[in-house]
Amino acid sequence: MRRFCEELVNHGVPLLRMQLAQRALHPEFGGIGFTWTRQDGLNSEYFERVDHKEPRNEWVQSPFFALISSGEAEYYSRFSSEDEARFPIFTRLKEMGATSYFAHWQPFGDFSQAQFDPDSPNAEGLVASWSFDGPPEEAEPCLALLRNVFGTLALVLAAAGNREMGRALLQVYLGRDAGARVLSGEIARGSSQRIDAVICLFDLRGFTALSESLPGEELVDLLNDYFGHVVQLIQSHGGNILKFMGDAVMAMFNLGTLQEDAQAALRAVAELGPRMRAVNEARAAEGLPLAEYTMALHAGEILYGNIGAPNRLDFTVIGPAVNLTARIADMHRAVERSIILSEDVRDAAGADGADLVSVGRYMLRGVAEPIELFTLYQPET
Repeated sequence: MRRFCEELVNHGVPLLRMQLAQRALHPEFGGIGFTWTRQDGLNSEYFERVDHKEPRNEWVQSPFFALISSGEAEYYSRFSSEDEARFPIFTRLKEMGATSYFAHWQPFGDFSQAQFDPDSPNAEGLVASWSFDGPPEEAEPCLALLRNVFGTLALVLAAAGNREMGRALLQVYLGRDAGARVLSGEIARGSSQRIDAVICLFDLRGFTALSESLPGEELVDLLNDYFGHVVQLIQSHGGNILKFMGDAVMAMFNLGTLQEDAQAALRAVAELGPRMRAVNEARAAEGLPLAEYTMALHAGEILYGNIGAPNRLDFTVIGPAVNLTARIADMHRAVERSIILSEDVRDAAGADGADLVSVGRYMLRGVAEPIELFTLYQPET
């Protein structure tokens, strides 16, 4: 888009500003917009989803919304007083020096302009506008050029946009690292690699009792609230979310060396207790149901890659280290600690693990040798 705008200016088009908007297939964002100006270059903006909400006034009062709702393919204005009263954006454009405005849009898929419904979940399309400065008579001959190239422009930008949406969705559903690996071509069933990493299992305690007493919608809200904080915390320290398993989250730290992994994991769990207390205090203030948590950590070699059937794959981790993490997670009641980690994590962390507190040596189910477990000492505040 930046190159396109620059080429228009180089060919004598008095282009002051171009804006483009496209629907985004993303759980957080409803759309994405790009704005190029001759002065500032290209900037992007994500728009929040409006599901179950009233659309923003800025959108409803925009020429884009009016154009799509009308079913027309294009709209042109010289900023008459009537147009300026109808669209607040025109006042800002005039202040920038614009003297005329041209918008064009193209629906994708089976829709035609006449039957396009912007609120339909299948509605896809591209809408763009060009603002010109100088005498409008000099810009109007350029509209034919824009009409002629818009189909190709829409195709190119839609392809790039769809790839970006694919990348975003893979990261959302598979995790940042796994999504990037799949998009880069690691898609063959059985393709995997051995890596050293720290595996984490976060679990909500008492969730079974909550699931029997809470309506489904409240249960989903509770999971989303706690998971949102845990995921943000893990990712902020370089961890990757592998999967959600009911009321549990499996994650890993794989930052380059096992020492870096263990140190990052310890920094994350050090913040987990205060974060969860803050979440529960906020929920209690609103009269919402509360949950406690457990976290288990273990370090070792894992197999990371594609596992499953030919038509249904999962990019996940397997191996003895993963199984041992699950066994450690089973020990929370026995040791009466929310956070438990293995001696392997303590050893890998080096000096960062010196202050960890041993909770004893145990024979774990399915493990041949006893293992010493540790916890993080955090005084109540």
